[in-house]
Amino acid sequence: MEVWYVAYGSNMHAARLAWYIGGGCPPGGKRTYPGCRDRRPPSRSVPVSLPGGIYFAGESGAWTGGMAFYDPHLPGEAAARAYLVTLEQFTDIAAQEMYRPVDDTTDLIPATGVAIDAAVANGRATLGPGRYETLVCPGSRSGVPMLTFTAPEGASGVRCRPPAPTYLGMIARGLRESHGWPTERIASYLAGRPGVADAWSPDAVAALVAEAVVDEALVSEVLVSEAFPEGSPSASGRPGG
Repeated sequence: MEVWYVAYGSNMHAARLAWYIGGGCPPGGKRTYPGCRDRRPPSRSVPVSLPGGIYFAGESGAWTGGMAFYDPHLPGEAAARAYLVTLEQFTDIAAQEMYRPVDDTTDLIPATGVAIDAAVANGRATLGPGRYETLVCPGSRSGVPMLTFTAPEGASGVRCRPPAPTYLGMIARGLRESHGWPTERIASYLAGRPGVADAWSPDAVAALVAEAVVDEALVSEVLVSEAFPEGSPSASGRPGG
């Protein structure tokens, strides 16, 4: 079974997702990822827009600062990137987001299958009470369900917290890579997100985005080559249609 894993945070950058699939510790990272048992790259990726928005809250163990979460009840649209992966890969990516060991997902795979069925039927399902343990299905593409995970609370139910500059920069690179947005549009989009809007000035966001976009090609080449030493993932660069 294949599903679309929909990323709206740092995993919009294909080189970043490569570490969830291939395993290892990204340069400058604070966390080593076990990777997926099936280490093949996604077969396709496409830019998508989700109803709602993203916000930043909590504390990231990989980046420090706030983490990105999706709230379908926020106004506007959330820019995202959908990757076509197997159910097993989706489960292993989810396990790493949940800080669960990938080699201990025997029960998580059937639970994820049940949750996917519930999310497709109802738009939402729960895998657990923690962060990234709420499964959301915003629709389907070519008859394949689109799935993402987020926190159980929306932006109005939490205390938003600004993200770390390196994290926000990685999201900016993902937006440029997947959607092809110009620097000004990326900066405007990120500057308005809850958790960023009250902590970063628009000029500071614009400067960070400009620097991140300039570094994008080099970062992508280094991260992908280290995460996939035997070949670059098919989802890197601008996605296919």
